[in-house]
Amino acid sequence: MHNTKKAVATGVVLLSAVALAGCTSGDSGSTDAAACTPADGPVTLEFTSWIPGIEDVVATWNEANPDIQVEVQTGPNGNSGTYQNFFSQLEAGNAPDLGQIEYDALASFRVQDGLTDLSACDDVVAAESEFIPWTWSQVTLGSDGIYAIPQDSGPMALFYRSDLFEQNGIAVPTTWDEYKTAAEEIRALGGYITNFSTADINQFAGLVWQAGGEWFGNDGDEWTVDLASGESETVAAYWQDLIDNDLVSTYPAWTEEWNNAYNSSEVWTWESAVWGANSISSGAPDTAGLWSVASSPQWEAGQNAAGNWGGSSTAVFKGSEHPYEAAKFALWLNTSEEALTALNESANIYPATTAGLDLPVLKEGVDFYGGQAIYDVFAAAAAEVNPDFLWGPTMTQTYADVSDGFQKAVTGQGTLEDALKSAQSSTIDTLEAQSIPVSE
Repeated sequence: MHNTKKAVATGVVLLSAVALAGCTSGDSGSTDAAACTPADGPVTLEFTSWIPGIEDVVATWNEANPDIQVEVQTGPNGNSGTYQNFFSQLEAGNAPDLGQIEYDALASFRVQDGLTDLSACDDVVAAESEFIPWTWSQVTLGSDGIYAIPQDSGPMALFYRSDLFEQNGIAVPTTWDEYKTAAEEIRALGGYITNFSTADINQFAGLVWQAGGEWFGNDGDEWTVDLASGESETVAAYWQDLIDNDLVSTYPAWTEEWNNAYNSSEVWTWESAVWGANSISSGAPDTAGLWSVASSPQWEAGQNAAGNWGGSSTAVFKGSEHPYEAAKFALWLNTSEEALTALNESANIYPATTAGLDLPVLKEGVDFYGGQAIYDVFAAAAAEVNPDFLWGPTMTQTYADVSDGFQKAVTGQGTLEDALKSAQSSTIDTLEAQSIPVSE
């Protein structure tokens, strides 16, 4: 569909030209054709991912490719443990051949020299034209290198319990002010409008993104870090108010408590990315058919701004003995109609390729969401995402420090704004410790 393709193509969530100035390792641009040549015999690759149903998708590959078998391991999402495992495995020299890495974390792995530059692989270079341009920029990191294969994007919208809103005569909020009003009405009925996540900071970053904030900047020579000013303060103050007034729950995300809160109808909405459709359907199966998706609430009535949460890539780790075969599998996983359809059906993955946006499965209504064609909402959201938001080079550290502060804030030890200020300081310290220039 033309409109969908245009929306995503212009809805760039651009990493921009991330000049990792002063990186301690991982210089870009040097390619060695000999570094991407076929193996002499059959190969078995190890691949770690957290995509639901990935085993079935990999099984399809294995059946058709007896000489390149893939053994898949699954784990928690990146910031919940898998990234730390990757870093530990890289340090120990036993990382898998391939791993799922979200765009915001990719630079952190490059800074640690943990990625194979795939620009030596002709098939990878030739595949650039198949991808939506901004997703390709996410994996080149502003260099001549290619550090992963793009997989998906994560434009955000509002998942909500349409049955509960309708039964209780509560209007679906279109602004964040209306969202607070609805939160008060829902709390009076014994529920919570949503759950505030302290562990997965990507959501909060997406909310700041929607508000027009930017956490990092780079002029080609130095980085600026701006976690704690302007729009970030606005977003932090808003959610701090909801926390202080017991208008949101604070269950740890991706846990049984969290799932139960949604499955039991205690929590009514979730501002999340397109892939969140799977998180709800898998975590709250008793609510099938009762959810809908609407555009994100706005800070001002009439605005059209959306945030972005996630979007992943498939990277080949440094140390893999078979980058040719690993790249071949990663390309199939993220470009073939067979794999992209399977990924959408198993995990609501929204493809990063231009052809993928025309998949028949994306035009269909989704049963769990009452038959709503939910991808139309996310296609519109993708066109409303600010293209200039820039990830920092040490995001895994930044997220961990913000998370530590947020967990204290929900227990009354400080505030969300305090957490951002503390993470601002620690992020600058981390960059300087790695000889990455930071602007004062």
